[in-house]
Amino acid sequence: MQLIDQIITHFPLLSIPIISAMVGWSTNFLAVKMMFYPLEFIGIKPFLGWQGLIPAKRREMAEIEVELVLGKLLSVKELADRIDPIELTKAIERRLKQTIRTIINDVMKESAPQLWASLPVHGKNLVYARVEADIPNVVTKMVNDFKYNIEEIVDIKELVVGQLVNAPELINEIFLKSGEKEFPFIEKSGFYFGFLFGLPTMLVWMFYPTWWVLPVGGLIVGYATNWIALKIIFEPKHPIKFMGFTIQGMFLKRQKEVSRVYSDIIESKLMTSKNIMEIAVHGSGSGQLLELIELHVNDAIERYVAIAQPYFALGVGSDSYYKMKELATQRIFNDSEKYLAYAYEYTNKALRIGDDLCQRMEALSPEEFEGVLRPAYEADEWKLIVTGALLGMGAGFMQLYLVFM
Repeated sequence: MQLIDQIITHFPLLSIPIISAMVGWSTNFLAVKMMFYPLEFIGIKPFLGWQGLIPAKRREMAEIEVELVLGKLLSVKELADRIDPIELTKAIERRLKQTIRTIINDVMKESAPQLWASLPVHGKNLVYARVEADIPNVVTKMVNDFKYNIEEIVDIKELVVGQLVNAPELINEIFLKSGEKEFPFIEKSGFYFGFLFGLPTMLVWMFYPTWWVLPVGGLIVGYATNWIALKIIFEPKHPIKFMGFTIQGMFLKRQKEVSRVYSDIIESKLMTSKNIMEIAVHGSGSGQLLELIELHVNDAIERYVAIAQPYFALGVGSDSYYKMKELATQRIFNDSEKYLAYAYEYTNKALRIGDDLCQRMEALSPEEFEGVLRPAYEADEWKLIVTGALLGMGAGFMQLYLVFM
């Protein structure tokens, strides 16, 4: 009974480190959530409200990812060289033949309607067969030219930045999965550090129970727990031996594991064949791609027509002839997604982006590897720390009024 009375008597005092532990956990938990959520700004812009730090700065972060990681480790020229024109032709040939037949029919109807209408079915089939037989040759030449001009056609920065800006949930996924062990540690460590920091606050209160002690103690707990947790993740950069233990920043210690996770996401969600093709067709380099297609389509048409001249030239006329080549080029370019989609499976295997990126990330120095995750939000870390400090101070005021007054 006497023990229970003593516990009750001293409970307000003992509650200080316990509440400090809860403050440390809650502020760290909130700090992690505030990094990622909400995806879009909630409140009244520009200052009254909140948006997750990473979604809010996704453009800057995407540019950092390109500059520090992808731009240095992935070469679009090297990737393009892995595409085998013969294998690519096999992947798209069936669908390409169907598309080409439709294009020939539509183009001839528009540029030389009378000639095409007067041509018997057998004649049209000969035209189709002649073009289809030449497909492997044309595709090979086009792919080789595409490889040579790949850096003008596909801008890796435009691809990555565009994808991440349009999909804030994707950049969240990259950070959350890459740091899947570090972020829970931040939350849990707040509890333990909060309890430890609460003990000095308890001692100060015992001998100097002034109203500002608990709020200031809470402020220190909120600030220190967030600051220490972030430091432990990234510091020290290089392994340090101490009393038989190896000490290194948690994130840097998991370099091999993080490299695999990060590379898999980049390969499956970002640098996919579909995304590369879309940026080639719709991005800033699409004009160069159109010129490349025009060159090879015109060359092919000249060869096909040479067999039928002068009959073909007389039947079509020079104006319609040039119109026909222009229409054919535009249609093959516009309909590219219809047949290139059949190459995705082959090209994803051929590019091997994930394995290469993983291997090169594993070889990065600790300073370079830190750039994978930290620089994107390092400039705003102070916001998380200050927020934790203010919440801790608020908890200190609550404890003062609810427990001691």
